[in-house]
Formats: sequence, C-alpha cells, structure tokens
Amino acid sequence: MADLRKEIERRRTFAIISHPDAGKTTLTEKLLLYGGAIQLAGSVKGKATARHAVSDWMELEKQRGISITSSVMQFEYEGYCINILDTPGHQDFSEDTYRTLMAADSAVMVIDAAKGIEPQTRKLFKICAMRHIPIFTFINKLDREARSPYELMEELENEFGIGTYPMNWPIGCGQDFKGVYDRERREILAFNEFHRGQNKIRAIECTLDETEKLDELIGRRLRETLTDDIELLDGAGYDFDIEKVRSGKLSPVFFGSALNNFGVEPFLESFLRMTMPPLPRISGDDIIDPFDAHFSAFVFKIQANMNKAHRDRIAFMRICSGRFERDREYWHVQGGKPLRLAQPQQLMAQERAIIDEAYAGDIIGVFDPGIFSIGDTICEKGRNVMFEGIPTFAPEHFAAVERIDTMKRKQFEKGIMQIAQEGAIQIFHEPHTGVEEVIVGVVGVLQFEVLEYRLKTEYGVDIRRRSMPYELVRWVENDDIDISRLNLTSDTKWVQDFKGNNLLLFTSDWCIGWALQKNEGLRLRGFNKD
Repeated sequence: MADLRKEIERRRTFAIISHPDAGKTTLTEKLLLYGGAIQLAGSVKGKATARHAVSDWMELEKQRGISITSSVMQFEYEGYCINILDTPGHQDFSEDTYRTLMAADSAVMVIDAAKGIEPQTRKLFKICAMRHIPIFTFINKLDREARSPYELMEELENEFGIGTYPMNWPIGCGQDFKGVYDRERREILAFNEFHRGQNKIRAIECTLDETEKLDELIGRRLRETLTDDIELLDGAGYDFDIEKVRSGKLSPVFFGSALNNFGVEPFLESFLRMTMPPLPRISGDDIIDPFDAHFSAFVFKIQANMNKAHRDRIAFMRICSGRFERDREYWHVQGGKPLRLAQPQQLMAQERAIIDEAYAGDIIGVFDPGIFSIGDTICEKGRNVMFEGIPTFAPEHFAAVERIDTMKRKQFEKGIMQIAQEGAIQIFHEPHTGVEEVIVGVVGVLQFEVLEYRLKTEYGVDIRRRSMPYELVRWVENDDIDISRLNLTSDTKWVQDFKGNNLLLFTSDWCIGWALQKNEGLRLRGFNKD
C-alpha cells in the first residue's frame, strides 16, 4: 500500500470551464494526449477527423458537437495523478457545471481569442470566485484572427477584478501565428507542423538573442514586435506571486491553440507546478484535512445509463480525505446505514476500470442502486462528517409532461425519476396526484430536448410536452402553513417535489410580491439545499 501523504500530494483535481465553442473539450482532449491517456485526439466538431471527443460520451453530444453533461477523466503525467472535470459550456446545462465546480480544487478558464469574455464565462467565474478557487486562463484559437492580447488581458482584469500574468506571449495570430514566447524560460516555442492537432508536435526552441534564427523562423517584423512586447511586459506588468494565484487573486494567462497543439504541453507543465494538492473541506464547524487517514467523500453527480448494456447508475464521488479501499464497509451519513462499495471505478468518460484504492483528490464512480442523492456524504463508521450541501438552483422553464403510451407507466416513472435524481431536471406534481403527469422544471430549454431524447432512447418512452407560463419558483420555508388557504394570484400554482417540499410557481416577480404582501409570515427562498 502506497504512502498516504505521498499519494495525496501528487493529486491535482481541476475543472475546465468556458462559454460554448471556446475550445474547452478540445483542450481536454489535448491534455489527455500529452498525458498518454489517448493516442489520437478527436475534435468535438468531428469534421477534420472521424473521431469524437473522448469526454463527449452521450450520443446526443456527438450529434450536436456540444457537451451536455460533465465528464470525469483521470490520467498520469510526470509523476502527477490528474483528475479533469470537463463541464458543459452551454448555459442550458450550467447547473451541472455548478455542481462539478464543488468537486474541483482549481479551474482552467478557456477563452476564445477573437471573442474575449462571454456571458457564460462571467457566470462560471463568479461561482469560482465565491469559493476562492484558483483560476488559470487559457486564451485559445490564436491560429485564427484574434483580438490584441493586451486588450484581452485588460478585459479579464476589468470584468473579474483580478490581476493577470501572461506566462507566455503569442507571436502573431491567424495565418501569421508562429508560436509562443515562454516568459519563465525566456525561450521561443515555434511549431512547424500541425498533424490536424491529433498528435504531439515538435517544438523548436530558441532565445530572443538568436536574431538570425528567429528571423528565419518567424520573420523580422514579428521578431521586432515580440522584442518590444516582452520589454513592455517585463517593465509594466504585474509581478508573479504564487500566493495570489492560489488564493484566486491573480490568474496566470496562457496563449495557444488547442486544436493545433500550440502551447498545450507548456501550459500543462506550468499549471501542475503552480496548483496545490487537494484542499481541506468544511464539515459543520470542523475542517477536514485531506491528509487525515480517515476516509470521507461526497456525491456531486449521478449519471444513469452510461453503459448501454447494463442500464446502470453511477454516483460520482469526490474523495476529500484519506484512502478509499475496495470492499471495505463505509457509512452512508444521509441514509444512516453501512454500505460496501464493491466495484469502485476509475473513469475515462464512458470507459471504466475497476480499482482497488483511491486517495483524497480522486474522483471515483460507484454503482448506485438508488440510495444516493447529490450532496450525500460517505465516511468511516463512527465519524459524523457532513459536507456543505450542494445548492439546487431554481429552474426558469416549466412544462407538463405525460407519456403517450399508457402501457408504459413503469418505464416513464423510472426514467423521469432517475433523470431527476441526476439533477438534470427537477420534477414536481400537484398535491394529491400521482406521476401520470408531472411538471418538469429546467434551467435551460435544451434540457427538455435532452429529456425527450433520453426517455425515448434509454427507456423506450415517447412523451407529450406542454409548455407552461411559469418563470419563477420559490420553495416555501414555513412547515406549519396551510398552502391551500394562502391568498395567491390566479396564475400562481402550488406544487410539491417528490421529497414532499411545498413550492409555488409564479409567472412574474409581481406575483411573488403579492404572495409575500398578502400572506403575513410567509417565507420563500429561491434555491433548495437538502
């Protein structure tokens, strides 16, 4: 059995976040390529190559060229054990991203060099800032026409209120993009082959002093511009401060092209040097040290039907402390029962391998017979560890959903409940009714399409969907209130979730104001934390 401290110290767990189409999943692929986890990287669009991205495992993801669910990948690189959490970029799936960020120790923010900061990037940054997660910035697509790197860094600083420090500097852009200058090593990395971005590419190293060689490589004009840029950066930029990086106040910035492998490996090497091993977690008034020998973990994601052959459910756990051992009995805090996790899995998107042990910082998948919920804690018996709950955000779109074939009641109930337990949708029903018709709430309308697709392909159920006018939902905090006697507007609807919590659906903020004004003592909240 490996030394506990040594194993935990070499763990790095991070999430990759971005606006849609900034190149997040492509960057993930290239990191896996350099880590030796895959031999040939696929592109998300699937145009230049016949392969699809490893992290996009769901058929619908491959069809649309977007990530719909977050995926987990683990690989080894230069003595580090790396856990990557690839998150959906599209705002309609942002709740999955929020939950995933709870399991990460740092975040890599991918930005399109032509577009700069986009709406979804802002949202995700705020989540990272709330948790003081260190943020590393990869400015992507320098092989296309791009904005000025100075302009991009200024935008980062103004929008997010943090300092930036360029670790490397681009040489040209678009057709003139010749490579990057590594500020730490004071070397130029110029690349001379593309390979369609599928393989590792050769780097040519030379310094600013080698003017003749540089003029040959990148041309005199670009060489002179680069010399001026580096002089300016060295004189006027922020000083590098590793403590500010680790507290989320300074973001190291890397320029490159994930699609063509420009700057990916230098980014990976620098990132690993700067990031920390797994960080402590809060449990009530206690701080759980990752190096504590006692095992503890929490569930941040549940995914059904990853394996078409077995139609199983996998609970994703972030290990927070100690060592996990296969076939050992642990304690499920919320269930109040002991359990034995017999087949823990290391994950590479949909690919899996049974493991015997795992350590703090690792993400593992365990078979879920239906006992886990998002936010559940697993620890050693006799220890009362309960990590901070993962918030359930209020949905913004609602629809009444019923099955077309009345004979498929069981399949419908099973499908809708399982998908809801994953956190992709929220389901409600009118009091005193069954599951013949349910009200589905989602953060983004694309989730309805995913629901229809998954119910049909995974459970064999066709559904009829009817849009509803509600835009806002509030959980009723009062336990002792008779909802049926409340003074509400005619377009306010009383529903319950499947845990028995009371909620009110509203068409506008005005209706919420009416409910609070006309019902003294009524308390409402915009998200739920179970």
